[in-house]
Amino acid sequence: MARLMEDKTSSNKLETIPEAVSNKDNSVFRTIILYLVPPGIVILILTVFWEAWVRIKDVPIYLFPTPSAVLDRLVSDIGFFGIHAGITVIEADGGFILGSSIALVLGILMAHSGVAERTLFPIALLIKVTPIVAVAPLFVIWFGFGAVPKILIAALITFFPVMVNTLIGLKSVNPGALDYLIALDASDQEILMKLRFPSALPYIFAAFRIALPLSVIGAVVGEWFTGDRGLGSVIIVAHNNIDMPTLFSAVITLAVIGVSLTVALSYLEKKVLFWHDAYIVS
Repeated sequence: MARLMEDKTSSNKLETIPEAVSNKDNSVFRTIILYLVPPGIVILILTVFWEAWVRIKDVPIYLFPTPSAVLDRLVSDIGFFGIHAGITVIEADGGFILGSSIALVLGILMAHSGVAERTLFPIALLIKVTPIVAVAPLFVIWFGFGAVPKILIAALITFFPVMVNTLIGLKSVNPGALDYLIALDASDQEILMKLRFPSALPYIFAAFRIALPLSVIGAVVGEWFTGDRGLGSVIIVAHNNIDMPTLFSAVITLAVIGVSLTVALSYLEKKVLFWHDAYIVS
């Protein structure tokens, strides 16, 4: 009898496995539909309107190309745009990692020291309000025409939002939990790793959502001043040659890069913050 019940229980468990897999697949499918179909429909409508308007008005291609001309240019030379996109992504990611790392360190330092906050925050604010297009030529003079100035420009433009959100997140802790750890005679390092940093992670990832697309902008601005590689240089050359299909193709490639990096970051955020209320599925 016991053997029979055990076999029946095992059979029931095996039957639930396909159901669980099916439910998961349906959930992924619904998520894709929810997030891709509505914007896809809007983009399609705008593209059709764009194509019709340019053709009806007979707008010259050197002023405003049709989507079909842009798509033809992009597809016909996809390798060219892919190579330059890869260069821009490497520079943007390098700047994002560098700027975010420095911002995290300074945010932790300022969260633990009022003197450091009063000293460093005005300097960081001064960097923030300085126009990046005014700094870029200086970086070219100081560091040459390679990847270094582009990475530094991307780091500079991503630094401030990450630093501010890190500082706010580290200070926005549960007072009761903080008092409890202090009562347990926890060290500053233990409080940081067990309470402050986990509490700050939602703030930090929110800053990453802002900083990552900004790093792409920083890399492109650097490429405007430093020459012959990357989508920024493609845009400048196309502008000078009045080659609007190439210019629009580069802009579309940049948009795809920005969306792809944001989606990848969102996936990582959900994996890291699975315990947070915003990601707990009821």
